[in-house]
Amino acid sequence: MTQTIWTGRRKLLRLSLGAAAATLLPGCRISENETVEAALKRVSRFNDAAQAALFRPQTLAPTFSRSELTLPFRFNAFYSSASVPEIDESQWRFKVDGLVRKPGEWTLKELKALPPQTEITRLVCIEGWSAIGQWTGVPLSHFLALIGADTSAKYVAFRCADGYYTSIDMASALHPQTMLAFSFNGQDSLPDEFGFPLRLRIPTKLGFKNPKHLTGLTVSNEFTSGYWEDLHGYNWFAGL
Repeated sequence: MTQTIWTGRRKLLRLSLGAAAATLLPGCRISENETVEAALKRVSRFNDAAQAALFRPQTLAPTFSRSELTLPFRFNAFYSSASVPEIDESQWRFKVDGLVRKPGEWTLKELKALPPQTEITRLVCIEGWSAIGQWTGVPLSHFLALIGADTSAKYVAFRCADGYYTSIDMASALHPQTMLAFSFNGQDSLPDEFGFPLRLRIPTKLGFKNPKHLTGLTVSNEFTSGYWEDLHGYNWFAGL
């Protein structure tokens, strides 16, 4: 995908968000029984629907060369770097359940034995910064096929060892650049601070939809929100 196409899509997205925000301008109608919080949630749902409508499952996010890597790559989480969880690989398992034909647990060794994919992409944080990194892992679409996931289901939800949680729509899960990443910048494994042993890397969404320290996923038709969506009302779709 060219940068022009990517930028044009983001302009359309901003227009849709502006239209939604206009419903809260002075003089716009909010029913007497509707609280401001409820109105904001209504706008958020509209924004999610608008972003989902604009999403093109085969349109790729921009990729970069190794010379463009951001060094050092910035750490970010809902805790300090001193609180990064220490995970024992020998005890760690990635549990899959929900609407799948083959529920069960995977070791990191088993995941690394699958055909890998490497992408150099930009992680964009909602706080206003971005960084380019090289990620290697298993395309999530391939992994979902291996476990017999019902790809007509609506959502894929993720659990993490640090207490974080989030979910994404199935179309985004099947995007060719969405991966279960186990390597960063050519290293054998992910550094602890960037999600060891496994993280979701999804360059078509904001950084908070890229959970680290994964422990499992669930394929479902039941909507579950995410950590920041529940805590601060972030938009759930969070597309770029």
